[in-house]
Amino acid sequence: MLHSACRRLLSTRGHYASRAFSAFQVGRIQTPTCAAFATQAEQAASPLVGVRKKLWEFYMSTGRGANALFEAIDLDENGSIDPNELKLFMKEVLKTSEGEEVDPKEIMPYAWKSLEQRAAAGESYDIKHFKNWLVAATKLSADMKNSRLLDYLNHHPNTGDQYSSGVEGEDHFTWNIETMSQSLRRMQYAVRGEVVMRADQLQAQGRNVLYTNIGNPHQVGQSPITYYRQVLALCDLPAEQGVDHPKVLEMFPKDVVERAREYRECIGPSGTGAYTHSQGILGFRKHVADFIQARDNYPSYPGNIFLTNGASSAIAMCLQGLLASNNCAVMIPIPQYPIYSALITKLNGRQVGYALDESLNWAVSREELDNKLEEAKSQGLDVRALAMINPGNPSGNVMTHADIQVITEFCAEHGIVLLADEVYQSNVYAEGAEFVSAKKVALDCNLRHLQLISFHSTSKGLIGECGRRGGYMELRHIDPYVQSQLYKLASSDLCSGVMGQIMTSLMVRPPASGDESYDLFQEENQRIFDGLKDRSQKLVDGLNKIPGITCVPAEGAMYAFPRVEIPQKAIEKAKDLGTTPDNLYALSLLEETGICVVPASGFGQAKGRVGFRTTFLHPDTLSAIDLFAKHHESFTKEYS
Repeated sequence: MLHSACRRLLSTRGHYASRAFSAFQVGRIQTPTCAAFATQAEQAASPLVGVRKKLWEFYMSTGRGANALFEAIDLDENGSIDPNELKLFMKEVLKTSEGEEVDPKEIMPYAWKSLEQRAAAGESYDIKHFKNWLVAATKLSADMKNSRLLDYLNHHPNTGDQYSSGVEGEDHFTWNIETMSQSLRRMQYAVRGEVVMRADQLQAQGRNVLYTNIGNPHQVGQSPITYYRQVLALCDLPAEQGVDHPKVLEMFPKDVVERAREYRECIGPSGTGAYTHSQGILGFRKHVADFIQARDNYPSYPGNIFLTNGASSAIAMCLQGLLASNNCAVMIPIPQYPIYSALITKLNGRQVGYALDESLNWAVSREELDNKLEEAKSQGLDVRALAMINPGNPSGNVMTHADIQVITEFCAEHGIVLLADEVYQSNVYAEGAEFVSAKKVALDCNLRHLQLISFHSTSKGLIGECGRRGGYMELRHIDPYVQSQLYKLASSDLCSGVMGQIMTSLMVRPPASGDESYDLFQEENQRIFDGLKDRSQKLVDGLNKIPGITCVPAEGAMYAFPRVEIPQKAIEKAKDLGTTPDNLYALSLLEETGICVVPASGFGQAKGRVGFRTTFLHPDTLSAIDLFAKHHESFTKEYS
């Protein structure tokens, strides 16, 4: 008979455990004692190794199965794991399918350091501390610790008063740190991470903070565009106080009133306070389809358009439909916008990063895509989709037709769904650069069987109406049955916000030349565009003049993504603190200057690179260049 722990391990872990247990039953491997199990298993290619690896992969994709992992290591059933046992386990499960060893220090440097510290102290792991270590070991970066998030919520003045039960510790709650979704614990969103939380605390204490961490234009002083707000107001007001008021034409331009009446007709008699069709109001979807067709010179159909609460909710819908099993993966650019890594983690998927080449203006090669796909396949992953961001966030590059062709051909050849994030398509500043959609490139290249979903949003561009939560996605060559299920998913949320739907239609149907509002609209748009263009160029130029900081030109979007050279002592200090060098640098920058940026590690980057992302939205961004320079000099001296 197998020892009870070994039997339970092999018989209760699902399909792979069952297959492993069958190997014992048919006599292919002699039944060992539990104490000798690991050694004999290794010698005879025991199923235990395979079970452990599958349990690890299951946790990596789902955040579930921590208890099973614990038992897979704790074979003597004493309720604790020696750190050296955990080290051996990790080296075992991280081996490639060809048996090549992978250095855990490269995969999880900060979690591995804490493991070594625990081993040096002679402290073992119980199940609680093991789960905490797992979360740290499998997060994208060490920039954000959940304990700091809890402290932030407890002490930030904008959180508001909270009920207190008068008890502390998870033992008093059945839904607690151990029983909650571990995928949610592992999820990170760097744009509102630890640096931003500290910035909020400093601001609450009276410090002046320059927020350059997020693309939220109106928060940093960008004025709303008059035409949009006027139409929105007349759509929302009761008719007798708005479009049917006898003096409405004295208060609003004629074209605004006409557009509002047209939109009210599209919305129907229920008005803006009622639910709409779950895919969005048909008239507004027709406007989006007309915009896409005019932009790309290829047909677009309203039945393939979904109006959504910004691009983020549309991306989440698609990922939820794509990630069907524990080994389903999505290829994402490195660096990437953290919504992708956050959602993939939350939805129990796997990430496969493909590197953008900083030396080639953040382009990606076909060789890189092919290599990363083969690497993923060798790990047993099923790559379902690839995300591309154009113009780039955080990289600020604008992809050429040829750049996009590399990706569209790759996806078409391998049957990979392309998720084209195109929310910055109006933000192109570099001379000679222009936005080209993935759809246009695919059809120009006769890739008619490419499965493609494209996203756009009212939060970016020159509109910046982030709080409206307006956006759309267009489906191209997607299985009709899958589309019906995406509709079902949209139906579960009933519909996107009506004001966001109106905003989306306004984005794609601005006033026309000759309309009463046209001149003011053009003036306001041009002012915003010129300001962004001017700051994008001057910020990059200013950063590049600082010794130790280099930055690729920001051709589009709203961000610069500089590389920073820091002393080795700073890197070692970050390791000692259990954080990244980027986070150490960004927190230092905040404390010394009041400038709030996002550590580059939150977006992913090449090994050894240190940097940050900053927007150039705020009018004071350029005046902060001297502060960037002063801080970098003092930081370098401190750690030299």
